[in-house]
Amino acid sequence: MSTPSISWPEKVSLCEVGLRDGLQNEKVIPSIEQKLQLLDAVVASGVKIIEIGAFVHPKAVPQMADTDTLCRTMKKVDGVEYRALVPNIKGVQRAFDAGLSKAKLTVSASEAHCLANFNSTPVKMIEGFADCAEFAAKNAMTLSGAISTSFGCPFQGKVPFEQVENAVRSFVKLGITELSLSDTTGMANPRQVYELGTAMRQLFPQVQWVMHFHNTRDMALANIVAGIQAGVRMFDGAFAGLGGCPFAPGASGNVASEDVIHMLHEMGIDTGVDLLKAMDTARLAASFVGHAPSSAVLKAGRCVDIVKEKPQAQNNA
Repeated sequence: MSTPSISWPEKVSLCEVGLRDGLQNEKVIPSIEQKLQLLDAVVASGVKIIEIGAFVHPKAVPQMADTDTLCRTMKKVDGVEYRALVPNIKGVQRAFDAGLSKAKLTVSASEAHCLANFNSTPVKMIEGFADCAEFAAKNAMTLSGAISTSFGCPFQGKVPFEQVENAVRSFVKLGITELSLSDTTGMANPRQVYELGTAMRQLFPQVQWVMHFHNTRDMALANIVAGIQAGVRMFDGAFAGLGGCPFAPGASGNVASEDVIHMLHEMGIDTGVDLLKAMDTARLAASFVGHAPSSAVLKAGRCVDIVKEKPQAQNNA
């Protein structure tokens, strides 16, 4: 019987955001030495894109207070991209002073979310990043953008397509063409992901798309498959499934990097990451924050590990 053909990519890239989004909501804050240990483990596993922290006010996110120190003391490996999240021009300048050449700006697609938290619309907030873009251009820095609540918002539910499109268009006007569609509150579903991803790729073919999912409602892996089918080839993950956004109700729990890697490898899709080393990184992270990881592959093991020899047939004659 013939089955419909589905096209799968040979390779998908993974960005490890555990050091930022994974740790920013943890009660136990790892020391700088422990963060450096985690960073080295992530690099050793083969991950080539790492979000190492955030240049935000320490009172707002105390878990990120040592990002400057981390940047200045970490061992940089050729071929690995290191970036940090920044909220404004001060954050961009701090990232530059700490030796980073890439920073990520973020804004919510939801007008209700932005108005409630910042008394501004997403478009006006992105227009306010013009000084960031100017500074980056003068100092050979690269800026990327993250559009949070792209799939749902606790203030307004589903976010209208036009609000996401307006945010993308505003980023592109600034010359920022690597953008992440982020499911901050874990409200996305696979059909929605496929339709939004397909539409955005058609409208903005110049953009390098990334997707960022939280596993709040246990749909993150399915959403990644839908994103792949929409043509997206880069996804975020956090070791051990740690963290989440401290400012979004119910948003705890990023998709675990090791679960994503395991799924993709089982599908015959290369990530360039050593799964066993990624699992070891997740265990290390869990030991530092003092609670069990949420990832399924750490609980159940890899599929290949449970395949046993077939029992010999018994002769009952």
